[in-house]
Amino acid sequence: MDTTEFFADLLNIKRPWLVTRVVTNHVKSRVDVYVDHERNIQACCPECKQFFSVYDHGPDERVYRHLDVCQMSAYIHARLPRVNCPQHGVRQIASEFGDEKIGMTFSFERHLLDVAQVCDIKAAAQLNKVGWDRCWNAVERAVERGRERKPNRIPERICVDEKSVAKGHVYETLVYDQERGTVEFVCEDRGRGSLEAYYEQFDKDDLAGVKSVAMDMWDPFIAATKKFIPNAEKKIVFDRYHVMKYVVDAVDSVRRKEHRELMDDGIETLKGTRYLWLTSEENLTEDARKEFEVFRKKNLKVARAWAIKENIRHMWDYLYEGSMRKYFDQWFVWATHSRLEPIIRAAKTMKRHIDNIATFARHRVTNALAESINSKIEKIKRMACGFRNRSHYRIAIYFHCGGLDLHARQPLQPTLRTQPLIPQLVGGTH
Repeated sequence: MDTTEFFADLLNIKRPWLVTRVVTNHVKSRVDVYVDHERNIQACCPECKQFFSVYDHGPDERVYRHLDVCQMSAYIHARLPRVNCPQHGVRQIASEFGDEKIGMTFSFERHLLDVAQVCDIKAAAQLNKVGWDRCWNAVERAVERGRERKPNRIPERICVDEKSVAKGHVYETLVYDQERGTVEFVCEDRGRGSLEAYYEQFDKDDLAGVKSVAMDMWDPFIAATKKFIPNAEKKIVFDRYHVMKYVVDAVDSVRRKEHRELMDDGIETLKGTRYLWLTSEENLTEDARKEFEVFRKKNLKVARAWAIKENIRHMWDYLYEGSMRKYFDQWFVWATHSRLEPIIRAAKTMKRHIDNIATFARHRVTNALAESINSKIEKIKRMACGFRNRSHYRIAIYFHCGGLDLHARQPLQPTLRTQPLIPQLVGGTH
């Protein structure tokens, strides 16, 4: 087996394609494989998939970066023929080797994208010995390709949340598929128009199929959802975490105010106890639990606020909206008669939104998925040491969290075939 046959077998190049020449450069640690085709061939029209005669060849030689061979960078060189299709005219055949726009074979691009999934672009480029821009272009094209392949549908259960991009209240609006655990949409800002831009992609029948929308109590998201989603009042579910945050922050406000008052009298009882009051009872360590029991027995305002906070958590255990509302009404009386101003404000906020807090009993959904994906996005942002612009940031979110079909696909059938023989006439000529 000579060198050309070896590389044809190694690269899985089949007739009528042929390896004509192999050039090895040990100084540059590079091997160049030149590919041509047999003379008597027909080419496949990329439009109708029919085979016709070859018209000519493209003026430029295509060069595709391939996976390393024996620790040497490998490149495939080929001039692609053009087909003369009676219906579609002169067309260049589809490449069997790789994506021409980024100059990579299908195998190399797949490997590069797989590496970029687990590390930042700079590291992926260095590991594969390509430039940063070339690696990023492959990621951009993969995201574009994946989004084009993705069916234009709205999930039955979605989550809506915002993600901070930078300091100064700079946000992106994100929509998640609750069942698949993927990011469906990323849009600049977190205003009403941001979420409306997502809903506007779908017709009324698609929007009517939405069963639940989990979100925080952000008025622009509420207004956009009510405008587009039929019967949205019964489908919006305010996230438990964001609802509880109002009460938890109220407890902390009570603790801070009481701590200042005690310190003015020289009493340091509440010093260093912040997380004891904010942590849920079942999550306290054994040592923290013993320390906490001592504080609970003292006549402290924060102890009353903590008890109110712990009791409202049981509301989400109920299975029916009516039961949730009844429990809340009882809790609301207790909270508003506590003489603790932050707790009263938090209770009144919940009262205004109780209709879509109680819908949890019907749908049993939260924004926990969104918070989980947000943590992953934050990790991606730290790993990349930030992004050059917000467009790159959105592409990275789709690439890592979009659940997209990213890899390029090779042509399903060969693009060249040997010219069929013309059958001879039987019985001779007349």
